[in-house]
Amino acid sequence: MPVHNADIAAIFEEIADLLEIRGNNPFRIRAYRNAARSVGEFGREFNTLIESGAELPKLPGIGADLTAKIHEIVSTGHCATLDKLRKEMPPAITELLRVPGLGPKRVQTLNRELGVATVAQVKQAARSGRIRDIAGFGVKTEQRILEALEAHAEQAQRFKLPVAAQYADALVDYLKRVRGVKQVVVAGSYRRMKETVGDLDILVTAQVGGAVMERFTAYDEVRKVLEQGETHCSVVLKSGLLVDLRLVPEESYGAALYYFTGSKAHNIAVRRLAQSQGLKINEYGVFKGERRVAGDTEESVFAAVGLPFIAPELREDRGEIEAARAGRLPQLITLADLRGDLHMHTKASDGRNTIREMALAAKAQGLSYIAITEHSRRLAVARGLDPQRLARQVDEIDSLNAELSGITVLKGIEVDILEDGTLDLPDSVLQRLEVVIAAVHGKFELPRRRQTERILRALDNRCVNLLAHPTGRLIGAREPYDVDMLRIMRKAKSRRIFLELNSQPERLDLDDTMCQMARDEGVLVSIDSDSHNTFDFANLRYGVGQARRGWLERDNVLNTRDLTELRRQLSAGR
Repeated sequence: MPVHNADIAAIFEEIADLLEIRGNNPFRIRAYRNAARSVGEFGREFNTLIESGAELPKLPGIGADLTAKIHEIVSTGHCATLDKLRKEMPPAITELLRVPGLGPKRVQTLNRELGVATVAQVKQAARSGRIRDIAGFGVKTEQRILEALEAHAEQAQRFKLPVAAQYADALVDYLKRVRGVKQVVVAGSYRRMKETVGDLDILVTAQVGGAVMERFTAYDEVRKVLEQGETHCSVVLKSGLLVDLRLVPEESYGAALYYFTGSKAHNIAVRRLAQSQGLKINEYGVFKGERRVAGDTEESVFAAVGLPFIAPELREDRGEIEAARAGRLPQLITLADLRGDLHMHTKASDGRNTIREMALAAKAQGLSYIAITEHSRRLAVARGLDPQRLARQVDEIDSLNAELSGITVLKGIEVDILEDGTLDLPDSVLQRLEVVIAAVHGKFELPRRRQTERILRALDNRCVNLLAHPTGRLIGAREPYDVDMLRIMRKAKSRRIFLELNSQPERLDLDDTMCQMARDEGVLVSIDSDSHNTFDFANLRYGVGQARRGWLERDNVLNTRDLTELRRQLSAGR
């Protein structure tokens, strides 16, 4: 079975978690976490490189030992180190570690103090009020753990979009090589660019009775075949991802693609529109009585009910049908529209590459400017910069800009918003910079009023240009902090401050509904990679996907401007 980068990263993360529970050397734990990140974010599949005999790239934090483990995982699907650790731990510990908000230290404490080692046992302990009495926990923590356990049960089988993409891309490539196959496309929530994916819906045009179904079930990543027929097959991959394959005739391809892309709410609304015109829509086509009137293309399906083509990302029944009927559909932003990236880190803080390497990688991506925005000093775990180190970096950027062509490096910082709303660095330092990003990195649990006032006070600082990852969420790991986002957006507009759409797959913050709110409030959004290495620029496509789901057009996005206009926008609020 092909082992994907996501599989390797998951193994390294689990090793780190289990080592932390055991109380092992923190440097060893961090090495595995760094390796997980480097592997998970690498732009090429390691299994492909190894199979071709190519030498593995020298990634930051991955030496000879971890390289050997990558080879071991790719060749066997296992890691002896992880197998050994699992044998030494209760089997259900691994599942507990996947619950947002628990983490290795809390799992260790719960196991030691209460003897609990399974999701069910922790849930029962929370319901019976036993967790609140443990030192450092309390009633509120107990309640949050219970809520996280219940949410985990609902989300357990969902995959982050980039992880699903690794399995989808490999499977599509495999199916395209089957004799007689003409078209292969992944529909469903994956095509709508939802931040998490529960399953993959794959449509294929090929001859019925051919080799497609046999080849599909023979795919070496298939763990279990749930259903198999001539035109439909459902399997579970070894990763746990459910995949449905449908063989559709070419004359129904558009209708099937439309139907299985969804969303359900959108499809219902369009079907009602069709019914009002005496039409019926299903996966086989658009029908007037028994006569098929459309269905070979998606465009024909929409045209049959009097609508222009609606992009998949908009199909959520959030006003897109009304906008289509009125001729007001947005001209959605594309990846090619981005001119720059205003949020990234280098070796100076917690990044993996130099400023020069980041600049050249951005240029290779077609960008014309970047902003280097290290963490500020309060975030010591990320080696945040104090004023002296930041001053040296400013000088380094000036020197580098004198050498580079085709790319401009802007001087910036990601400065922490402290609990009282003040910033981690003085204005005298921030005034030297071109891009000041304010960010919350702690005290996520503050009550709504205090959290909101904290951020509003930060936005009152005349040095601030941008609010990073505005809700603080980590998908599947940390809920957004409680904040009045409408007040924040209106403050941002009044101060000519911009909101970030952070493209890191674990964040995608702002979410789609808040992107739409920002658009409606007239607040520009900056789609940034938050890159920590040169491979992270690839994540911009996920940020753009989220922006498209949020109805954003080119003019709604700050970093679609050229450098001259960008600088004018950045200086307008100061």
